[in-house]
Amino acid sequence: MSANKQNFAHSLKSDLLKSDARRVDPSDLEELPELTDAMLAKGVVRRAGRPSAKDPRRQVTIRLPESVLAAWKATGPGWQTRMAELLGKRLS
Repeated sequence: MSANKQNFAHSLKSDLLKSDARRVDPSDLEELPELTDAMLAKGVVRRAGRPSAKDPRRQVTIRLPESVLAAWKATGPGWQTRMAELLGKRLS
C-alpha cells in the first residue's frame, strides 16, 4: 500500500441491517412533497465521471531505445504529455 492511500476498511462497513430494522412512521413522510409531472419534466440525467475529451487518447505500444526513453523521463513529470505535444506539432 502506498503512503498516500489510507486504510478505510473499518469505515466501509454497511449499516444495512440497522437501516432495514428501522420502522418508518407516517410522520417521517410528511416533510416530503408529492412529485408532480412538472417536477419530473425538469429532471436532467447526467453521466457521472469525466467529460468526454474532444481528442481522446488511445493506448498504443511503441518500441523506443532505452536512451530516448530515459531522456524523456529525466525531464520530469508530464513527459508523456510533452512527448505527445511534440509529436502532434511535427505531424501538423
